Amino acid sequence: MLDISFAFIALLLVTGLIAGVINTLAGGGSNLTLPALMMMGLPADVANATNRVGVFLQCLVGVRDFDRHGKLDTGGVAAILWPTLMGGLAGGLCASLLPNVLLKPLLLGTMVGMSLIILLRPATVMPGPDEHPKSASGNTSAWWALMLAGFYGGFVQAGVGFILIAALAGVLRYDLVRANALKMLCTAAFTAVALAVFIWNGQVEWVPGLILAAGTMTGAKLGVRLALKVSQRALKWFLFVMTLCASAAALFW
Repeated sequence: MLDISFAFIALLLVTGLIAGVINTLAGGGSNLTLPALMMMGLPADVANATNRVGVFLQCLVGVRDFDRHGKLDTGGVAAILWPTLMGGLAGGLCASLLPNVLLKPLLLGTMVGMSLIILLRPATVMPGPDEHPKSASGNTSAWWALMLAGFYGGFVQAGVGFILIAALAGVLRYDLVRANALKMLCTAAFTAVALAVFIWNGQVEWVPGLILAAGTMTGAKLGVRLALKVSQRALKWFLFVMTLCASAAALFW
């Protein structure tokens, strides 16, 4: 029996708001929302599925607002979306079928790895001022990076923003603002695929999912405003701090 008390509604709205900001600027917001959903009594797999409602709607808001400010690069977007969609479908199917015990080690390993990359090789997510974005079309490295990001996002979701930024800023060399805009578009795409799988399997609890979404959508709007105001350097350090927080959260998941 779900606890839909006022306290839990407030918890979902607040954690959703914070997660929406974090997910728009970096990633890892699901490390807040997943525990909040599980505190309501949802099993890990149902919480993982229900969380996608907020993620999907948050991404739609973020994509719209980035596009309004001219920060969404739509040229060649099909070459970026196809591998993420394929990966998201495979990841969603695996999440529905494989045991929950695989979620924590995958999340922890990914977050620790990203933290080390950002600390030791910051140029990976910080293209130089004179660099121009590369096309994803015919780019094998980008294809595999986006495919793996989609799979990870479809499977566990938490922290997928970091993986997408590594692919978009690291491999394709987008600046962090445009990488975040494309990240949200990719996340919306593969989350829609994964969410369809979860809905088909009856794993989504709509009431907490939509309450959470109200918070994440508001957070996404705030996150876009911040992304447009802060410097690339500030975004890089925020990204690093969030990967450390995500790593710590994974230890106690």
